[in-house]
Amino acid sequence: MDQLMDSMNQLTDPGRRAPATAPPQVARLRRAISLFFALDGFVFAGWVVRIPAIKEQIHASAGALGLALLGVSVGSVATMLLTGKLCRRYGNHPVTVVTAALLSLSVALPPLTHSALHLGLVLLLFGAAYGGLNVAFNAAAVDLAEAVRRPILPSFHAAFSAGGLVGAGLGGLLAPRLSPLCHLLLLTATGLVVTAYAGRVLLRTPGPTATGQGPRRDGTDAVPGRGRAAVGRTRLFVTLYGLITLCTAYGEGALADWGSLHLSADLRTGPGAAAAGYAVFALLMTVSRMSGTWLLERLGDTPVLVAGGLLAAVGMLVGALAPQLWLVYLGYALTGLGLANVFPVAVGGAGALAGPHGVAVASTLGYSGILLGPPSIGFLAEAYGLPGALTTIAALAALAALLGRVVGRGRVGRRGRRRAPC
Repeated sequence: MDQLMDSMNQLTDPGRRAPATAPPQVARLRRAISLFFALDGFVFAGWVVRIPAIKEQIHASAGALGLALLGVSVGSVATMLLTGKLCRRYGNHPVTVVTAALLSLSVALPPLTHSALHLGLVLLLFGAAYGGLNVAFNAAAVDLAEAVRRPILPSFHAAFSAGGLVGAGLGGLLAPRLSPLCHLLLLTATGLVVTAYAGRVLLRTPGPTATGQGPRRDGTDAVPGRGRAAVGRTRLFVTLYGLITLCTAYGEGALADWGSLHLSADLRTGPGAAAAGYAVFALLMTVSRMSGTWLLERLGDTPVLVAGGLLAAVGMLVGALAPQLWLVYLGYALTGLGLANVFPVAVGGAGALAGPHGVAVASTLGYSGILLGPPSIGFLAEAYGLPGALTTIAALAALAALLGRVVGRGRVGRRGRRRAPC
């Protein structure tokens, strides 16, 4: 168990610094993995902005389109645990390359469909590739973070957010000029080029070895020398990290779908001001993730988890209940700042404990939160109004802060006494 807990501490302890001169392979791997994160956000955002045109093309009702769009979430969640097993068997880097290629190819399929049923089926494939890629590149990022002994995961998630902003902005420019098929084929071509370039680096560059650590953990299955109690504690920590990602992803998904509607319906703003609300949230989340490594090196993971959750809780209460537009913008900004680094820190903690399996468990629970968030807000809005429903984002952010505190105390407690050997 010492090795398990020490590896998590190496990932998240404050004051960790990379060597003055990092090996060239580390820089190459970091750039390549960042490109895959950015590609993921870019392709997904490019698809999202063409949903209205696809709806019109297949003549789907709002309800039928909603069911078809569930294919992305169902495909993602259904394949994440399987991807963890594939990563343990074949390695994180090959699985990253394969799933990125599948994502790039499958994004061009929706314009070829002619019914909601066909759209839902191709979105299952798209979602499977999306979920698989998220597990694989997060596992690769965790490996690199452990090797360099720096909490660098937020920088990768910043690349994802930046890719999403570029994809959405470019999609907005191209939507009036290109058909959905031409636009998404352009995404396919871009994705395959990036995959070929970054994949070549991943497949040809050996991963760095973490200094002073034992063999890489491949999961939470029992191995010789590891007691059942130690395995049980590992699973508990991984599950707690997964619940933190669920609370965070619930907020991200719900605010993405309902944040602009709150501004237009409850504050009577125009479409531009309503759209700007989510843009403020996404922009501040990106900026916060860019500074995430700096924060983690100086504060450590537990303060970042707790403070981030509490900041998001306060921000969302303001964003949901404030009567003035500028206060709602401020609340959305604080929510983005708070939630930004909670997800990557939790995924990193789970991965440090249990390798690709831990990443898969945390990611599965996280994307379950994305799946549950938007419909939950819809049901609650009918009963209590949209402002009241949005306060559940604040409640779950506060719960994430509490769980972060529990995980931090458990880790410190394990340091202070003799632990079972792993």
